[in-house]
Amino acid sequence: MSDNSLSRNKIGYILIVSMLILSAFLTQFIFRNLDDNRLTRWTWTFTDVNIIYIFVILVFGIIIAYAFSKISFPERYPVIFLFLSSFLVGAIFWEEPEVIVDTSRYFTYAKYLELYGIKYFIEEWGRNIDVWTDLPLVPFLYGLIFKFFGEYRIYIQIFTTSLFSMTAVLIYLTGKTLWDKDTGFFAGLLFLGIPYIFSQVPAMLIDVPAMFFLMLSVFTFIRAMEKGGVWIAISSVAIFFAFFSKYSTWLMLSVLVVIFLVYLKAPPISERGWKKRIIFSRCCTVALIAGFFIGIVIFYKFDVISDQIRFLLEYQRPGLKRWSESFVSTFLFQVHPFITVLALCSVFVAFRKNDLRYLIIGWLIFLLVVVFQVRRIRYLLLVFPMVTLMASYALHGIKSRELRRFIAFCIVTSSLVLAIFVYRPFLLKMSPVNLKNAGQYLNSLDIKNIEVFTLPQKKSVVNLAVTVPIFDLSTDKSIIYKYTKSPLMKWVQESSLRFTWEYKNPEYYGMTGKESGEADAVVVISNRADQPLPDYVRQRLEGYRISRVFRTVTGVFRYRTIVTVYE
Repeated sequence: MSDNSLSRNKIGYILIVSMLILSAFLTQFIFRNLDDNRLTRWTWTFTDVNIIYIFVILVFGIIIAYAFSKISFPERYPVIFLFLSSFLVGAIFWEEPEVIVDTSRYFTYAKYLELYGIKYFIEEWGRNIDVWTDLPLVPFLYGLIFKFFGEYRIYIQIFTTSLFSMTAVLIYLTGKTLWDKDTGFFAGLLFLGIPYIFSQVPAMLIDVPAMFFLMLSVFTFIRAMEKGGVWIAISSVAIFFAFFSKYSTWLMLSVLVVIFLVYLKAPPISERGWKKRIIFSRCCTVALIAGFFIGIVIFYKFDVISDQIRFLLEYQRPGLKRWSESFVSTFLFQVHPFITVLALCSVFVAFRKNDLRYLIIGWLIFLLVVVFQVRRIRYLLLVFPMVTLMASYALHGIKSRELRRFIAFCIVTSSLVLAIFVYRPFLLKMSPVNLKNAGQYLNSLDIKNIEVFTLPQKKSVVNLAVTVPIFDLSTDKSIIYKYTKSPLMKWVQESSLRFTWEYKNPEYYGMTGKESGEADAVVVISNRADQPLPDYVRQRLEGYRISRVFRTVTGVFRYRTIVTVYE
C-alpha cells in the first residue's frame, strides 16, 4: 500500500473518531433526562447553557486533541506530564464551594486536632469527637495540615489535588508494571476523561484521598510480589493507610488477594526458579506486617469500630438501595462513554488473550457493579482508576499509536469541556457559595468574633447546623455558635443526610473567651432570604444592621444556604 493510501486511511479514521465524539455528546444531550446523578445531573447543569456555544468549544477541543496527538513530549515524560496536567486542571476547580455537606464532619475532626493536639485527637476519637461512620486517617492528615500550615482551605485543596495527580501517576505505573508503558500512560491520561471527578478534587472530603491510598496499595503490593525487599515495607504501610481511610476500602482491598493468586499462578520470569515459594513468602510478610499494625489500632479502638460497623450494617447497607444513581448515569454521562465502551471491549480482548493479569484491574468492577450492584457514584469513585486501566487495555489493541493518541486526547478534551464549561459554572452557582463568599467578606472586615444563627427550615432534609463548620472553613474569624441537639425525627431516620441531625456542637464554638453579646458581627444562615426571624434572633439583633446578604441559588436543590451578615 502506498504512503498516500496510508495517509488517507489515517485521515479517514481521524474524521470518523471526531464525528463519533461529537455524536456521542449530542446523543448525551438529547437523552440527558436519563442522567439521575445527585450533584451534576445533565438536566440541571445544562439549564442555562447555550448548547451551540459548548458544541463549538468541543470542535476546537478536537482540533487541540489532534495537535497533541502529533506531540511526543507527553509519552517521553509520562510522570511529569500526567502529574502537572492533572494538577493544573484540578486547580481550575478550586473556586468551587464545598457543595457536599459531609465536609462539615471532616473539618470538625481536623479542627479538633489543630486546637487540642495529636494526643487528644487519638484518645478522643469516637468519644468526645463524635465520628459518625468515618475512619481517622484522612481527618488526621487534614488536621496536621491545619496545625502546621494554618486553617486555610487552599492548603487542603493543594493536598487533595496533589493526591489526585499522584493517582494518575500510580495508574500509569500500575499499567506499565502489568503490561507496558503505553498501556499505563493512556490509562493515566484517560483518568482525566471522567468529568464528574473534578467536582470532588478540591473538596474537603475523603473520597479522593481514599482513592489514592487504594491505588497506592495496589501498585506497591504488585511491586512487592515482583521485587520484594523494601517494597514489602512500603506495601504494608500503603495497605494500613488504605484500610483506615474509608470503610468501603476494606472490601476493595480484596483485590490484593487477586494479585497474590495471579502472581502465584504465573510468577515473574526472573523468579520462576524459585517456583511459587517466594511469592507466597512475600505475601505472608506483607500480610503479617500490615495486619500487625492494623490489629493494634483495632484493638485500641475496638469499641468505636465495632459500633460503627454495626451501624453501617443496620443503616448504610440497606440505605444504598434508596440513595442510588443508575449505571447509565454513572458510566454514560459522568464517565465519558468512550471510556465505558473501551472498558467493556477490554473484557473480550483479555478473554481472547487468556491474560490472567487482567483479573487485577477487572476484579473491583466485577465485585462492585456486577455482584453488589453498588449504584452510588461516590462509592464507585474509588475504582475509576481500574476503569481507565481497562479502557487503556482495549485501546492498546489499536495498532496506530497516533490514532490511539488522538482517541485518548479527544476523550480527555471533550470531558474537560464538559467539566470546565458546564459543571464548573453550575457548581459556582450552588448556594454553598454563599458560605464561602460571606466568609471571605468577613475576612476583609476589622472584626474578631462572629455569632452565628441557623434558622429552622422545613423544605430541606439538611439540618443547617452543619453549615457552620463549612462557613468556619471560609473565614479566619472566631465563631460563636450555640446549638441544642433536638430528638431525631422519624422522617430522617432513613435519610442519607441523617448525620446532619445528629450534629454535635463542637466545644470550641463556645470557648471564645467572650460572651455572645460582645460579637462584632452576627451571621444568620437560612433557607430563604425572606425567612422570618425567631424572637430570640430578633432580640439578639437589636442595635445591628444588615451589612450584606449572600443569596446565590441554582433553583434546583431544596438545600439552600442564604447568608445575611449583620454589623
